[in-house]
Amino acid sequence: MIPHYRNIHNRFKINGFHIEKQSLFQLAYSLIKEGASFEKEFGEFLLDWIDDKETIVLTTSGTTGMPKNITVNKQAMVNSAIATANFFDLRPGDTILHALPSRYIAGKMMLVRAIIIGLEIDLIAPNSHLNDLLPNKKYDFTALVPLQAENSLDKLHQFKKIIIGGAKVSDDLALKLQTIPSDIYETYGMTETLTHIAARKIGEPFFNVLEHASISKDERACLVIEAPTITDGKIITNDIVEIQNNRQFQWLGRYDNVINSGGIKLFPEQIEAKLASQIGVPFFIASEPDPILGHKVILVLESDKEISLDSQIFDGLEKFEKPKATYLVSHFERTETTKINRTETLKKIKVNVS
Repeated sequence: MIPHYRNIHNRFKINGFHIEKQSLFQLAYSLIKEGASFEKEFGEFLLDWIDDKETIVLTTSGTTGMPKNITVNKQAMVNSAIATANFFDLRPGDTILHALPSRYIAGKMMLVRAIIIGLEIDLIAPNSHLNDLLPNKKYDFTALVPLQAENSLDKLHQFKKIIIGGAKVSDDLALKLQTIPSDIYETYGMTETLTHIAARKIGEPFFNVLEHASISKDERACLVIEAPTITDGKIITNDIVEIQNNRQFQWLGRYDNVINSGGIKLFPEQIEAKLASQIGVPFFIASEPDPILGHKVILVLESDKEISLDSQIFDGLEKFEKPKATYLVSHFERTETTKINRTETLKKIKVNVS
């Protein structure tokens, strides 16, 4: 039987202390009044979770547009937490580390999982480097963004299982992660699906769909998600996928990023993956109009200094994948969750880009 959102598991702990509902109120107020900024965010969500309302307001990350507020049922968040627990075999008494901002869904769901499943959760600042903050102990589970994983490789062995989301895991990072003696997964999801509906073990090609969701494709070959215990109706994404079977899919790229060059469809994300280990600064692939090709591939680099790239770094690309022009931007525009905002960044380039 699925627990109710008002339930607090008797094995639930925060920072080593067993806390019941009345004590949660006191903890939340204390964090809001006296805590650091990340603790205040945590306290504010904690108050929202244990109030008498059946719903809660979430803020989307703004990956594909302006951030917006959406209202979701707390019971739907419980259903998501249970699906995660079943997929990753999380059990009462397991230890987890909370290292994400609590103002976004990924951070909120770490707390919900702990309360509902009965996990022992430790809270640290959502820093890009875990090295100086991570307690000297082993954990069963944590959730990170790629930047945290990249900057904390020598600490990841402290976790039995790690999920990485919020942005795509690059091929270069994936190779490094495969040397870590932990079970590490890249997740697929969004605020609207209350975090992940699928996970892919690092080194494997396909995302596996969690028990509470089902998948299909629309006429654009974009992923369509149905998760009736999470949200009403279908969620139509802009993610182009190849569906292996009804429980597995391969992510190819964003529909709004696809480049049609000389009649050939190119996925910028796949080109970026091939170049990830070759370019030492942040970059992305985009396109600009071309009188012959329709659109040509361009490379956009983030640097405040001139960069000279050896043409050999493009040897692993197909003919149409190779950039026909390179642009330098001193600072990429990013969303609040640190994802590159391609559209806003391209506006900085004084050419007619698309």
